Amino acid sequence: MQKLFKDFIKCGILGWCLEITFTALHSLQQRKMSLQGTTSLWMFPIYGAGCLLKPVCSLVKGCHWLVRGCIYALCIFTAEYASGFFLQKKELCPWNYGKARWNIGRVIRLDYAPCWIITGLLMEHAITDRK
Repeated sequence: MQKLFKDFIKCGILGWCLEITFTALHSLQQRKMSLQGTTSLWMFPIYGAGCLLKPVCSLVKGCHWLVRGCIYALCIFTAEYASGFFLQKKELCPWNYGKARWNIGRVIRLDYAPCWIITGLLMEHAITDRK
């Protein structure tokens, strides 16, 4: 249980750092040189749930990195949809992709798949035991 908690914290912090970096770099497109990144407290437990990928990591450990990354991205899309749907119902969702071309239910952007592949592989690295 203590390992699961540590993995939850690792994934939560990793997710926050990636989101802040991503949103800060996105501000370059808007010519905002302050590079200010943002996130929400709601995102910590959502990213922290990445620790639940550990059994999936065990199942796919022999697969090519791209196959593993795509499987992780599907898991992340599923979690993003479920958490976004729930938070929308409570009017607490910190993101809204309604204006994006490749959105599903305003809570998933399919064009973010490469980001989720990388995120999944980084989380895999953070939570798997290396010997």
